[in-house]
Amino acid sequence: MSFPEKYKILVIDDDPALCQLISFTFSSQGFQVYSAATGSEGLRMFYEQRPDLIILDIMMPEMDGWTVCTQIRQLSNVPIIVLTSLGSEQDIVRGLECGAVDYVVKPFSPRVLVARARANLRQVFQAAIPPKTTIFSDGYLTIDLVKRRVLVKNEPVKLSATEYRLLAYLVQNANQVLTTEQILENVWGLEYRESSDYVHVYISHLRRKIEADPKQPRYILTEYGIGYYFEK
Repeated sequence: MSFPEKYKILVIDDDPALCQLISFTFSSQGFQVYSAATGSEGLRMFYEQRPDLIILDIMMPEMDGWTVCTQIRQLSNVPIIVLTSLGSEQDIVRGLECGAVDYVVKPFSPRVLVARARANLRQVFQAAIPPKTTIFSDGYLTIDLVKRRVLVKNEPVKLSATEYRLLAYLVQNANQVLTTEQILENVWGLEYRESSDYVHVYISHLRRKIEADPKQPRYILTEYGIGYYFEK
């Protein structure tokens, strides 16, 4: 298995100077870059080009980035990096809740943005490699890491790519407490060691989807002050 010769990046932002900067930065690193100035144009280009990763602004006329992110996420697990001037904790959590895999606040470093894009693309590539631990099943919950299927009471559960990577990492290290830093490094990458909110948000997502009672979880448990673990 090999990486694509040239990844396709779609930038959706109404600032032409910023789009030009991002396009130049990524093109110089071997990426194929497309850009759109509005949310509706971004959706059209998403359908036409099927990019490997999307960089998305939030504050745009007509259709904001929240709406664009939600609509794309209903159709695809393509990694979406939110790039915006909105930097509050509430905004970051909202971005992750909408389905973004990363949240970068303007002003930003172009080199860091490229590094984060590569990290997310690397995670997509690695997710296609068959894992060593294959199946967990107890009658209520079934997780098949080879077929990439998760069932609750024999009904399929739809997970985003990031949710699946997190669950797979927990299952492969079942009954072992994993620190927040370990989870960030192995699910998101070394570039995310300071982004502990990502772990908490996605753990909450998983609990809502696989636990009978998310407030009293049976599978994904918290080791307070340390991290989380999957209990078989």
